[in-house]
Amino acid sequence: MGGPEPRIRILGILGSLGAKSSNLALLERAASVAPEGIEVALYTGLGDLPHFDPDLDPDDAPSAVRALRQAIAASDAVLIAAPEYGHSLPGVLKNAIDWLIGSGELERKVVAITASVPSAERGREGLAALRQTLGAVRAVIVSDEPIARGSTSEAAIRDVLRRLVEGVRATRPPSG
Repeated sequence: MGGPEPRIRILGILGSLGAKSSNLALLERAASVAPEGIEVALYTGLGDLPHFDPDLDPDDAPSAVRALRQAIAASDAVLIAAPEYGHSLPGVLKNAIDWLIGSGELERKVVAITASVPSAERGREGLAALRQTLGAVRAVIVSDEPIARGSTSEAAIRDVLRRLVEGVRATRPPSG
């Protein structure tokens, strides 16, 4: 009776501007190891977003903001990979989230947050700050651990993808 599972689209957001970022490599790896039926699309445009301006009418948002909003709205879940800057999240990522708080695309969205780190004890303060910021949109955080670069990173990436898929399936209304 049940047909094939619907395709799941995950938007991978690079949370920094680093062109050679290890977080970009993590997201690219996630896209390459995603199981069949799971698409990981990359968003690397945080640098295109203007500074958040609460006085702008949401309908008059700059085109880069509209593009980000559309990308998130078209996705079932979000995977954010961001470095820790000054024991917090990068300013460009906070700026992006500020643009999304009032518009609703991230509201109750299934989200995993991570950081590509040299060792597992690194990056935790940045992820805690990101988790706190995502609380403003009541994001459903299904994973919030850094991923240490090395021999176990691919298994950790696969686990994050699995958690995202399970989160999406748990929040989707039943079909039929």
